[in-house]
Formats: sequence, structure tokens, C-alpha cells
Amino acid sequence: MDKIQILQLGKEDWSRIYELPREVKLHYKAIFHEEQKQQYDMAFLDRELLDAEIEPLRKSVKAYTLFVTDRVKLRGSTAWFCRNRRAKVIPSEDVQRFLLEETGYFFPKSYGEKFQPKNLAISREFSGSVNWNGNYSVDLTGDFGAEFQQIAFWRNNIPVFQGQVIDFWLEYRKSPTVSVSFSVTQFDESCAANVIKRWEFSERELDQVVRISSEKQDSMIFVSLYAKGKGNLQIIALHDRYSRGEYGYFLPGGERFTVANREEMFSYFDPGDEKAPLIVFFSGYKTAQGFEGYHMIQSTGCPFLLLAEPRLEGGSFYMGTAEYESLFRDVIAKYMAELGFSSEQVILSGISMGAYGALYYGCDIKPHAMILGKPLVNIGNVALNEKYLRPGGFPTSLDVLHYLSGGMDTAAAEGLNQRFWNKFDAVDWGNSKFVISYMIEDDYDVGVYDILLSHLWSEGVAVYGKGIHGRHNDRTDEIVSWFIGQLEKILKEDFNRKTEHT
Repeated sequence: MDKIQILQLGKEDWSRIYELPREVKLHYKAIFHEEQKQQYDMAFLDRELLDAEIEPLRKSVKAYTLFVTDRVKLRGSTAWFCRNRRAKVIPSEDVQRFLLEETGYFFPKSYGEKFQPKNLAISREFSGSVNWNGNYSVDLTGDFGAEFQQIAFWRNNIPVFQGQVIDFWLEYRKSPTVSVSFSVTQFDESCAANVIKRWEFSERELDQVVRISSEKQDSMIFVSLYAKGKGNLQIIALHDRYSRGEYGYFLPGGERFTVANREEMFSYFDPGDEKAPLIVFFSGYKTAQGFEGYHMIQSTGCPFLLLAEPRLEGGSFYMGTAEYESLFRDVIAKYMAELGFSSEQVILSGISMGAYGALYYGCDIKPHAMILGKPLVNIGNVALNEKYLRPGGFPTSLDVLHYLSGGMDTAAAEGLNQRFWNKFDAVDWGNSKFVISYMIEDDYDVGVYDILLSHLWSEGVAVYGKGIHGRHNDRTDEIVSWFIGQLEKILKEDFNRKTEHT
């Protein structure tokens, strides 16, 4: 794994005072002169800052990764910087322990995934009914026994490295008469018979993320689900992620929210320079879980909010129950209020599934602008096109259709399409800009740009479009390049901001 790059500012070089973990590289600087090309994974401050250091440090130190010893007086520009970077204070006598025990959570590259449903095996001892719901879930109904017994397990073991911590989250639903527990077995990667450690998690513990750590060596882990009682058990998804411990999800500072049915959403907020606009970026469809767009949006210097959701195979287009959708509206409103921004000081953005999220919640926010790459609007049509226009190209679209509409026919697809248009057409878009790059031969949502134009009848609405020849998943680099260029143009012309290239 890559080393954790740590910046340390103070009167003494800590590498000469403290023992450092082997995965850490400490960069001591007496004075910080200029921003770095790559941001540090962590930073420690053991003295007050000079005013000239503030701006290059803000660009070089990620939010939520700054730690300040209690020897530092938090006043003036030092206090502002620590607040802006969401710093935490640590006792000076705790530095050695902190270096050895906590720095491992600040690894450079995050990772999360969902165990593939095809790798879920049902115990041969279970004699009840088994019903597979596409790639969404498997339903088990029957008698699971009076005592806990293994009812399902995931065939593919996953590697865990020495010192690594893994988070698990299980999505499931069940009858009140059924109880479950979750088991994780760690074994030697060279010999499955050599069990190193076993963890058992109760149903109550599964109400939270459960966590295991590999303290002694590289190894493999095997996971299984136990059940007892009579009734129904729906196994939906098992997620595993590199853990950040108490410091966040995916990125340090990443927030996680759940609703009653155990579905999750994630957000990450960086205050930037605290000046308008707030840029909100919705992650696109992705099987490797986490946030998208961090470096692209962070380079603008603006406050920004990243949003992501891990349902189904790689996302379910940000739609769901009223409770689930309120999570997105609430988190955007929260950071608008914290910054003191109105909707005219917000930009919503995204690519493909992320563009749908921006449009869908743009109906609630009515932002200054929406910057959209490869937008999709008729999600029902995306599923219908799987049969003839794009066979085998995006089968998850069928899971999305069934999950969100409850059906698989043309009527269900049209109903899902209308769910978007009922919301979109009720909005006065007169104060908003739509900046759209689209695929002319899009095989997901045919004619999407013209369709959007036909629904933008509000007086004063501005639309900028660029068509690029190709199907939906072609020429993504050109889409991204135009996306960045248009973002910089809006920042310069509408907010008088200088960006990396202006």
C-alpha cells in the first residue's frame, strides 16, 4: 500500500522525537512556502501559523486531516485556518500514541464494494423457498430452525492486509419472528484451515457498521449469515469498505446516513475558501464505492459537496422513498445554511447517473446553474432500451426499473419516466442555467437533449449545449473536459473567480 504522507509544522522534527509507523512518511517543514502538487494525507500543527502560510496550506491540507497540539494558541489566522480545515486538537502528551494508533486511518486511496449477489450461496440445510430478485436480493421463506445455523455465505473470500480495518454493512429485511447474526472468519492466506480469529455480531450490533481488524498479518476473511426462527428473510446486500474508524467514510470527514430500510447515502463537504458558489457534485454509477469528482472540484477552491449512493449494483439514480430522498435535500440545505448561501449561489453538477441526481434535486434547490454531462432523464426508457437497442449493455437498468416502480413492463417504465417529469415540469426555471454536454447517438436515453429542451419553457431560462458523436459510454474524456471548461467559465463570468486555467 502507498505510504501515508504527513506534513508536520513546528519547532522540532517529530521524526527525531517519536517512533513512526512503517506506513508513514513524515515531511517536516520549519516554514511552509508554497502549495504542493499533491495534497498531504494528514497534517500536524505544533506552532502558530504565519499569515503568508495560510493560503498555500489551505490548498495543500485536506479538510478533516489537520491535527493541532494543545500547545498552539488558536487565534487570528491560525484559528481561521483550523476552523476551515476542520482541525481537531490532540494533547501533546498523546502525540506518540496517536502517531502509532490513529494515522493508519488516513491512507491515501479509499475503497468500498458490494459482494456480488451471484457469489451468495444458500445453505443446503435450508428446506424453505428461495426466490432471487434479479441482482437486488434473495428472499428466503420457511423454518430456519430453533437455534442459529448458517443460512447463507459469500463464496469469494476477501484479502485484508496487516494493520487494516474493514467495515461491513448488511442490508436485509426480515419477519419479526426471524433472528439473524453475522460471522466473519479470518484465516491464513496460504491455508484456509489455519483460523486466526473469528468475530460474531448480533442482530443488535448489526444496527451499526461492524468492524474487524487484521492486527498480526496479511490474511483472508470469510463471511456468513446465521438465522433462526420462522418467516421471511430478504438478503439484499453486503458491503465491505476500508475503514476510516471514527474519522469518516471513504474520505476523512465523509458522512454516512441511513433510513429505516437500511439504505445508505454518503456526503462529503469541504468549506474551500468559504466564498460563493457552493458546488454540489453527484457521483455517477460505480461499482467501486466512494465519492467521485474530489480533485476536479477541489481544484476550483470553492466550497463543495460530494454526494454518493451505493444501492443496487452501482447506484439507483438517487430516487427512493420520501425518507431517503429527504437525506439529499437536507444535507444540501445544511451546508447552504452553514455558508449563508442562497440558491442563486449554488451549482449542481454530475455526469450520467450523477447528472440525473443534479436534475432531480435541482427541482428542489432551483440553483443558479446545473452542469450536466451525458444526462439521463427517462430512466424507464433506459431500461426498455436494454432489450433491443443495447442488449446486455446495462442490465442493472432492469433492476432499477423494478426496484423503483415495482414492475417490468412498458407501463412501469412510463410511470418511472413521469415521476421525473411531474417534478421537473412544476418548476419555474427562469433563474437557472442548464449547461449540457450530451451524446448524439446516446443508446441509454435516446434524444435526451431535445427532450430536455422541449420541457424548458420557463421565461429567462438559459441553456448551453454541446453534442458529441457516440453512444452513452463513448468519449467520456471529452465530456469531462467540456464539463470542466464550462464550470470554470461560470465561475469566472458569474462569480468573478479565478480558476486554475483563467
